[in-house]
Amino acid sequence: MCGLAGFLRTPSTPEREAHESWLQAMGEAIIHRGPDAGAIWMDDHAALVHRRLSILDLSEAGTQPMVSASGRYAIAFNGEIYNYRELKEALTQDGFTFRTQTDTEVLLTLFEQRGVDCLKALNGMFAIAIWDTRARQLFLARDRLGKKPLYYYCNNSQFAFASEIKALLPAPFIRTQPRPDAVKDFFAYQYVPDPKTIYRNIYKLQPGHWLITNGDEIREKQYWDVSFASPSGASQEELQAGLYELIDDAVRLRLVSDVPLGAFLSGGVDSSAVVGLMAQHADHPVTTCSIGFDSKRFDEVVWARKVADLFKTDHHEFTVRENVAGKIAGIARYFDEPFADPSFVPTYFVSQLARQKVTVALAGDGGDENFAGYSKYRIDQTENRLRSLIPGPLRRGLFPGLGELAGRINSPATRKAQSLLGTLAMDPDEAFFRTNCFFRQELWDELVRGDLKRETAEYNPADITKAYYAKADTSDHLGKVLYTDIKTYLPGDILVKVDRMSMAHSLETRAPLLDYRVVEYAASLPSALKLNGKEKKYLLKKSFEAMLPRDVLYRKKMGFSVPLAQWLRHEIRDLAEGIFNDDEGGLSECFDMHKVRQLWRNHLNGQSQNTQEIWSMVAFELWWRNWNQ
Repeated sequence: MCGLAGFLRTPSTPEREAHESWLQAMGEAIIHRGPDAGAIWMDDHAALVHRRLSILDLSEAGTQPMVSASGRYAIAFNGEIYNYRELKEALTQDGFTFRTQTDTEVLLTLFEQRGVDCLKALNGMFAIAIWDTRARQLFLARDRLGKKPLYYYCNNSQFAFASEIKALLPAPFIRTQPRPDAVKDFFAYQYVPDPKTIYRNIYKLQPGHWLITNGDEIREKQYWDVSFASPSGASQEELQAGLYELIDDAVRLRLVSDVPLGAFLSGGVDSSAVVGLMAQHADHPVTTCSIGFDSKRFDEVVWARKVADLFKTDHHEFTVRENVAGKIAGIARYFDEPFADPSFVPTYFVSQLARQKVTVALAGDGGDENFAGYSKYRIDQTENRLRSLIPGPLRRGLFPGLGELAGRINSPATRKAQSLLGTLAMDPDEAFFRTNCFFRQELWDELVRGDLKRETAEYNPADITKAYYAKADTSDHLGKVLYTDIKTYLPGDILVKVDRMSMAHSLETRAPLLDYRVVEYAASLPSALKLNGKEKKYLLKKSFEAMLPRDVLYRKKMGFSVPLAQWLRHEIRDLAEGIFNDDEGGLSECFDMHKVRQLWRNHLNGQSQNTQEIWSMVAFELWWRNWNQ
C-alpha cells in the first residue's frame, strides 16, 4: 500500500528545480501512506512521486516510480495485485524477464504487453499512473470497486493527480473552491459521491475506469461493471458450495505478504468468516483486533471475543472511552472533504490498534452490499411490496396529504407514519433515496440560505441514486438497489473510510469479500437467496453454518455504529457548541444559524430525530476549518 502523485509539465511552468520541490511536497503530504521510502521521477513532460509502504519484496529494488526494462514507461502504483505470481509465470513463458519480486514490475510488464487490456487480467486493489515517454500521454486506472483512491485536477491544460487531495495542493497552479452541488450532495449522502469532489476542477477517477490524457484532451472509459442480468439456475446447495469455495480462495490470495498480517474482527458474519478461513490456512494463530464502546448497545467485543476463542486467535481489544472530541478534529483532517459517517472514529482506533501488531489486516467489508446485509434493504423491500399493492394514482394523490397530517403530531410513531406515507407515494428509486437520505428535504429547505440556496435550487442529489438505479441491468428491485449501493455508498463511504483511517496508521487493509469474482458471483444469485423473508445475507450465512456458531450467524446485526446522540450531548458537546455559536464559519455561509442553534437546543433537551443532521453540520465545519487554515 502506498501513495502517489504527479503532474504534467507544460512550457508555462518553471524548470526542473522548482518541479522537484513541488514533487517532494506532494509526497510529504501523503507520507503516512508510505513511510518506508520515497522517490521522484521526471522527464521533460511529466513528473511522478511515490511513497512506499513495503509489503512485497522489501528490498530497494521495489522502490517506485519504476521504469520498464525498455525505458518507455514509468509507473507509480498504489495497491496489491493478488494474482501477480500467476501473471508473472505467464509473462516469463512469453519471454519476459524480471529484476524484482514485486507485483509492480509484473503490472508494468503486463501493461507493456497488453496496454489498457491488462486491467482485465488483474485481481487486486489498485490506483495506477503510467507515463508513456514515447506517446507523451498519461494512463490512470482505478480498481473495479474503488478500494484505492485516485484524484485528478484538470483546468486550463494543467493536469495533476494524487492518491489524496492533500497531495495535489502543493502544486501552485491548483486553486480550490467549494462546489455548491457537491455541498448539497454531502448533506444528503454524508459523503461526496464519485466523480465529484467538494472542489471545482478536482475529480475522483471512478471505480472500474481508466483515463488517458496528454494534458489537452482527456479520454475516460469504463472497463468493468457488475451485472445482475442473469440469475443463476443452480440449486441452493451448489450455490452455497460455490460461494464458500470462492471466498476461501479470495482469502488465500490475500495472505501473501512479506510483513506481519492479521484481521479486523467485529464478531459479525463477514469478519468472522474471514478470520475462520484465515485460521484454516495459517500455521500460527491469526492476530485479530476489535473495537468497543462503554455503551452496551453499541459494543460487540463480546461477540468478537467468542469468535477469537473459537479460532484460537491472538486477540486484542480497544475501548473508545475518552477524549473523543480531542481526536475527532484531527482524524477528520485525513478525509480532505466533508465526511460524516461517524464510524470513522472506531475505524481509526481499530486501525491504530492493529498497526501495533501487523502491517496488513484483512477485513469483512463488502458482505452487506453484496448479500443484502443492511436492515434498510428489508425495510425497502417491504415498502416496495406495499407500493405494488396500491394503485399509483391513489398513492400519489392521497398519501402525501395523510403524511402531512401525521407530521403535525410530534411523536416517534407519527414521524414514522409520515415517512412511510411519503415514500409509498414515490417511485421506487426516489423512495430508496429518500429513505436513506441523511438530511431531510424539509429541514434543508428550512435551513439553507444565501448563495448555496440560490445555486442549488434546481439541483436534486436524488438524481445520482436514480441514475444508477436505472442503469442496473435487471428489473429486480433488490438487484437495482444493491447495484446502486455498490456504485455509490460502497466506494463513496465505506471504502473511503477504511482507506483513510487505515492509511493514517500506514496499515494496509484487504477485503476478500470485495474480490471482483465474489462480487460477480453474488450478483448472479437470485434475490431470494440474499434477502429471504426477514433473513438478510441468507446464502452467505448458510455457506458458513459448518464453520460458525448459529448465535454468531443469526444474531441481530449491530453494525459498526457509534453512540452518536450520546457523544453529541456529552463527549463532543463543547466542540459542537463552539461550531454552532460561530457566525463566521463555513456553516454560517450555508445555513440560518439561528435555526441551527434551535435544533441544537432541541437535541440537548432529548429530541434525537435530527441527530444525523446535527452531526453532519459538525463534520462539515471541521472540513471547512481545515480547508481555510
